[in-house]
Amino acid sequence: MAEIMASPATAVLRSAIGKLTTFLAENYQLAKDVERGIRFLKDELSSMDAVLQNLAKKDDDQMDPQAKDWRNKVRELSYDIEDCIDRFVLNRSHGGSKANFVRKAMRKVKVLSQDRRIAKEILELKSLLSEQGERASRYGIHHHQFLAVSPQPVHLDPRAAALFQEVRDLVGIDGPRKEIIQLLKVEEKQHMVVSIYGTAGQGKTTLAMEVYRKITQAFDCRAFVSISQTPDIKKLLGDILSQISNNQFDGQSQRWEMEQLIRTMSQYLTDKRYFILIDDIWSVSAWELVGSALPLNDNGSRIITTTRSKAVAKSCATGIGEQMYEAKPLSDEDSQRLFFKRLFCSREDCPGDLRNVSSDILKKCGGLPLAIISIASLLANRSQTKEVWVSTLKSISAAVDKDSPIDKMNRILLFSYFDLPHHLKSCLLYLSVFPEDYLINCRQLILLWVAEALIPGQERESMEQLGRSYLNELINRSLVQPIKVGADGATVETCRVHDVILEFIASKAVEDNFVTIWNRNGFSENYSSNKIRRLSIQEDISPRAEEMAKTIKNAAHIRSINIFGFNSVLGKHASDFLSSQVLRVLNIDGYIKECYLGHVKSFGQMKYLRIDTDHCKKLPEDIEKLQHLETLDVSSYNRIRKLPASIIQLQRLVRLMVNPYVQLPDGIGNLPALEELSSIDFCIQSIEFVQGLYNLTNLKVLKMCYTILVRDVEGHGKACMSSLSKLFMSLRELYVATIPDAAFMTIMDSCAPAPPPLRKLVIGHNVTFSTVPHQISSLVNLTHLRIGLDGEVSMDGINILASLPMLLSLTVCVPPSTKSILHPRHAINSHGFQRLVKFNFRCWLQTALEFEPGAMPKLQRLKLLLAARCQFKYGQDGLVLGLQNLAGLKHVVLSIDCDAATPAEEVLDLEDDISGAAGAHPNRPILRIERVGRSYTTAQGCSRCPPDHPVLEAQ
Repeated sequence: MAEIMASPATAVLRSAIGKLTTFLAENYQLAKDVERGIRFLKDELSSMDAVLQNLAKKDDDQMDPQAKDWRNKVRELSYDIEDCIDRFVLNRSHGGSKANFVRKAMRKVKVLSQDRRIAKEILELKSLLSEQGERASRYGIHHHQFLAVSPQPVHLDPRAAALFQEVRDLVGIDGPRKEIIQLLKVEEKQHMVVSIYGTAGQGKTTLAMEVYRKITQAFDCRAFVSISQTPDIKKLLGDILSQISNNQFDGQSQRWEMEQLIRTMSQYLTDKRYFILIDDIWSVSAWELVGSALPLNDNGSRIITTTRSKAVAKSCATGIGEQMYEAKPLSDEDSQRLFFKRLFCSREDCPGDLRNVSSDILKKCGGLPLAIISIASLLANRSQTKEVWVSTLKSISAAVDKDSPIDKMNRILLFSYFDLPHHLKSCLLYLSVFPEDYLINCRQLILLWVAEALIPGQERESMEQLGRSYLNELINRSLVQPIKVGADGATVETCRVHDVILEFIASKAVEDNFVTIWNRNGFSENYSSNKIRRLSIQEDISPRAEEMAKTIKNAAHIRSINIFGFNSVLGKHASDFLSSQVLRVLNIDGYIKECYLGHVKSFGQMKYLRIDTDHCKKLPEDIEKLQHLETLDVSSYNRIRKLPASIIQLQRLVRLMVNPYVQLPDGIGNLPALEELSSIDFCIQSIEFVQGLYNLTNLKVLKMCYTILVRDVEGHGKACMSSLSKLFMSLRELYVATIPDAAFMTIMDSCAPAPPPLRKLVIGHNVTFSTVPHQISSLVNLTHLRIGLDGEVSMDGINILASLPMLLSLTVCVPPSTKSILHPRHAINSHGFQRLVKFNFRCWLQTALEFEPGAMPKLQRLKLLLAARCQFKYGQDGLVLGLQNLAGLKHVVLSIDCDAATPAEEVLDLEDDISGAAGAHPNRPILRIERVGRSYTTAQGCSRCPPDHPVLEAQ
């Protein structure tokens, strides 16, 4: 049967059906009545599946209250059924063959007792499910048959990504930006605050960031922070202090109380000209706390705030001339430009019979950019016919007529949500586990979806590929914003959710008991169930621990725990949360005072364990109990220095990520499923560990270093070279932080005669070569390369790099060194680099780049890091020659390494060189100029990239 995941209710039902099917296929020697009960549960849930699929297509407002209540009860029963099966399997799996006779006998008695208890539980579930089946018939909730269709792979739509990437073409931005810059009066010394206010979805943040980056006047320091609806002011002040002081107080500020943070920040800024953007302020009290740390000096400091409330905006501007700006809806003309940009190249490309109906659709959007993008993205996934568009117009009209702007926005989002295919709804709602403005690692997100059984299938690799397809479709529908896009232009690496959309999906997730959110106000609104399935802790629980304990009652049903920010939940209150036998995900991302996991014998279902905190001292010794674990990530710089020996018994472990200071146990070769290992310092591992690497035949990703140049105790160095040489022939990605260049040459020599499948090779700052190794020319599958050169960069070396046929991203780093001798001009011709999209050149020496006609024909992003004092010019030609010959160029970043002693004219000369070349380019590439060094904490030059612009890094 073709598989499909559905809305939150049908998603868990399908998962339960799959679990029951698998359970019945195993030989557990069940009692007859238990087996019959399980078969009944499976058959009854299967018969209910079609009904739930039908209900999933309806808006809650359109659904009969009895049907809605029935759907919710079936959903909770499905959860309970799956949990019951998981507990049964876990109990049967305990007690290994090494136990003695007495223990085996006691274990057998215990298993029989547990089986009887579970048999009783199954009979109770059978009775409850029968009751719901009778209710469906009694209330006329009729069965409808649906053909389950496997969703087809979805690729990233370039037009959807362009809405967030091509900032220079932001619709309707020029006029408002000029008005706000005039209000700021940056040439005057008076302290100034401008507050931008307006309804949700009007683009206030993007407008504010455009102003923030457009202003090129020199400031001593800058900072950008975003305040959530339930702000952690202490963390917020710490973020500002970190940015303005270039991390000067990071080691201390986490321990400071609020008063000390405010006092330190105020003292630090008293004699400085600062520029600070505070986004999305929800209350006057929040502004008063933040504002108290920002001194009103006469150094020409500037503050921009954004808020949805006019009263808050007025509070921000009080006493400073009340500089307020109301964000306005887009004009009809700009609304059409934005709408057609998503669907077509321009209005002229729109079929004539769709133009009139498009005007009516846009009227319903009320000039709200987010609403326009949402509806345009919805239509992009439908047939471009008049009948379809008219039908959409009728649906929108029924949803939004007579609503206020904010209600209109929510109605449009609700309409977009119910238009989603069934398999996307659960994946979208899962995003509510992340806090507001959180940058989401897309790969981690997909792994979480898989661990939570939100992706159908049995084969892990295909499930991850399907997860990538799901994410692409959410981006194509503009429900998720791409932040960083890979060099291939088709893989989003980092994303975020717009705060308006996050509010909506969080509300839906809580309503469906899909996610329970704990923030500064306690549990999220609409929380009513004491059976928490997924818990997201977004604020410190300690001040209200008793309240949470009373509300939860028990944690036996929790499937996942996500913890963010400053918290102490896994210290004193660990036992309240870590008692679930059905826990699949534990994701800790924040500052935890004490991280105690205790024994893990109850976590038999866990698939994903990530601990990103510097207060974790060790992992449990009995970690081998996690026999379903696929991802173990303790890669943050925590206090873990050694992993338990029992970790080599995790037969399903696919990804093992630690920090370089961790010593791993011998026997790593006993992990047959391992595909990713990072970041390993070979010099602190035993020779047995190094030899065991030889057996990791499925390893695809390795991040490593070798910090001691000579170590051959008992053949340690030889074993390293042997294992690495073999792994080199199967790896897809290799990251090398530190290794002798001669040793690395030996490893690369192993690739002859067959080319290795290596696609990404990142050689760290501590590894430099005297010239480009000729062995690199054999890496014909390479798409990403970072290399450091400490010697002559010859044309032969450039030609070796240019010959790599699949190369998409290239970073070349030439550090300052007395050994380095650069050819004064590096000419890149039309031969080679035919696919290169990103080129990152970092150089602290006298040199110039020249791009000849036809060079790098597909290059879109050029980033230069250059030292101001080492510029080398050829008459009036400038530093970068032939920039206009890069036909596909879209983005240019110039980072100037300088300090307070650098003559200003040298810096300005460099800026003028690049500005002039970019300005003369026919593509009008987006230009960002930034000064980096001890005296500069943030970008000082011009930029047209908002905070949600993809990072323009070469790797």
